Amino acid sequence: MSPGAAPARVLTIAGSDSGGGAGIQADLKTMLALGVHGMSVLTAVTAQNSLGVRGAWELPEEAVRAQFHAVAGDIGVQAVKTGMLSSAALAGTVAGLLAELDPAVPVVVDPVGVSKHGDALLTAEALATVRERLLPLATVATPNLDEVSRLTGLVVETEEDMRAAAAAVLALGPRWALIKGGHLAGGRSPQAVDLLSDGRHEHWYRAPRRDNRHTHGTGCTLASAVASQLALGRDVPAAVGLAKEYVTGAIEAGFPLGAGIGPVDHGWRTR
Repeated sequence: MSPGAAPARVLTIAGSDSGGGAGIQADLKTMLALGVHGMSVLTAVTAQNSLGVRGAWELPEEAVRAQFHAVAGDIGVQAVKTGMLSSAALAGTVAGLLAELDPAVPVVVDPVGVSKHGDALLTAEALATVRERLLPLATVATPNLDEVSRLTGLVVETEEDMRAAAAAVLALGPRWALIKGGHLAGGRSPQAVDLLSDGRHEHWYRAPRRDNRHTHGTGCTLASAVASQLALGRDVPAAVGLAKEYVTGAIEAGFPLGAGIGPVDHGWRTR
């Protein structure tokens, strides 16, 4: 990028994590680390720390629309990532906003349902809206194994099950499904395995599993990294590969914070 030129622009539509490890905060840190300009549409505010979520408050739909139109109408976006959408009303609002974008703008949907600590971040009614209205707009959907089960009813226990999961998620409308296998075999396997599929081509991504419990923000970070790489012009398989490499390093460098689960280190490459 030439001096003074604007970097690629990526928009995150998600909730805030007051502890700074996940949500909007993780998204913006990831985007900065990968050399893009991060922008945000806040959907909800949470009070959370390393021990869990103490409370969550949705923003009004008009506030979500105003943030989106302020950014998209003036600055423009080259990729979008969605995270915590909380309610059916907000999920529907976001789906409507994304439908306004040029179809060429890649959209990464992280269908986040619960926090790292097991706190619900998406109502049952919202899950139906994500399934029916948001996933058909996605360039890439990035569910973990629990989210696969919530979206499709499938229980994933083996790598072969991941193939069936990808097919079931693709049937909901995204162009690509990235099935995150971090919890495969109860998280005890020596490798962290992810599967990317568009129904015709499969790409498997494997990395050594890091012995580090401080993994708060992993899903947000991966989805934001994929969106950042897409904004930089990579195709989907290359974007996912580079995102996986970044997240693997961030997990290895994750650090203790507070009395519970600490975050991944978004700035691991600079330390």
